[in-house]
Amino acid sequence: MGGTLLGVMLAGSWIAPRLEVASLQTWSTIFVAIVVQSVPFLVAGVLLSATISILLSERVLRRVVPRNPVLGVPVAGVAGVGLPGCECAAVPIAGSLMRRGVAPAVALTFLLAAPAINPAVLVSTAVAFPGQHEMVAARFAASLATAVLVGWWCLSRGDRLPVRRTAPMLSEGASARGRFVATVRHDFLHAGGFLVVGAGLAAAVNSFVPRSWVDTVAGQAVLGVVTLALFAFVVALCSESDAFVAASFTAFSDTAKLVFMVVGPAMDVKLAAMEAGQFGGAFARQFVPVVIGTAVVAASLTGWWLL
Repeated sequence: MGGTLLGVMLAGSWIAPRLEVASLQTWSTIFVAIVVQSVPFLVAGVLLSATISILLSERVLRRVVPRNPVLGVPVAGVAGVGLPGCECAAVPIAGSLMRRGVAPAVALTFLLAAPAINPAVLVSTAVAFPGQHEMVAARFAASLATAVLVGWWCLSRGDRLPVRRTAPMLSEGASARGRFVATVRHDFLHAGGFLVVGAGLAAAVNSFVPRSWVDTVAGQAVLGVVTLALFAFVVALCSESDAFVAASFTAFSDTAKLVFMVVGPAMDVKLAAMEAGQFGGAFARQFVPVVIGTAVVAASLTGWWLL
């Protein structure tokens, strides 16, 4: 024990001076600022999402969605406002809707819309971009357009889109209280973890990457959009907190930031893996690139129009 304590003290005396580097202090400041600003809205969003999800069940959604899938796709997109939640929570919900007879295209539209256009996401976006109401409107419009367009594409594919239907999850029969607690626990732990990772990476970009590199990339419209789209896919942030990370990329254009906020909730690396597991690898190989491409185009056009 004494040797361990001595080792820790010696290591601390060696590490401490190296932590006083200006770039590390800048990183820690940005990191803490992003996390502290995001957490209250993350908690509020998780609680709101869980509450609405319990009050507005999948049964209600099935009743309001038209039987005609062509009309059901946009209705399911708008219904995403009423059943918010974490991106990965939308994947099993979409699978459950399919098992209950909802057309795959309609269920997949809901999967894309619910994490992107719910009130918690829009409020957090408004707070992250104070005074920029057009950014909130642009995020809503681009995300809804992405969900509906991809839904209609799925509908046009018909049986050529190999959607695998899995067996029911055991948790589907749980009580309302049990589902509420499970949803809050899952969403907060999952979203909080990815928020910390995303905040750390965003702070690193702002602190350690040479400013000249960032300005070069951000100064080119197409390259800036592609860079933040790729970053959104890899970092896999929660939609209820990604606006704060997007706002920290001050060198990039508002359109590039919008692309970051639209691509992430629609498709990231964790969602691609979950969808491959839920609906099959053949489905994911078709679905994933279409979603990413549609999200980038929709966000870029919406940004050009509104921002």
